[in-house]
Amino acid sequence: MTMAFEAKLDVEDGVATVQMSGELDSRSAPRLHELIMDAVARRVRRMVLLVGELTYLSSAGLRCLVFAHQKLERGADIVLVGTQPEVAETIRLTGFDRAILMQETTEP
Repeated sequence: MTMAFEAKLDVEDGVATVQMSGELDSRSAPRLHELIMDAVARRVRRMVLLVGELTYLSSAGLRCLVFAHQKLERGADIVLVGTQPEVAETIRLTGFDRAILMQETTEP
């Protein structure tokens, strides 16, 4: 049984926070893409992705992260917080971990 993907965007003081849970795959990636477009339109300087409850990341989900990295203003940070081992492994295998920050908690 797959867990439904849920995502919620909050933007405050130039920081976009996206809370995600479930499985980020080809069916759910368009939802994250929408939120990223919204954050980009608001010219955020930092995107914090709370992924502690994200259980799966497909190539489509990874493409959303790469898209965010390309579209955010130069120098903007993308931070993944609480990444599950399987999700972190997917990110590391692609080398994308060098373009983003991965943290255990929201504390810098």
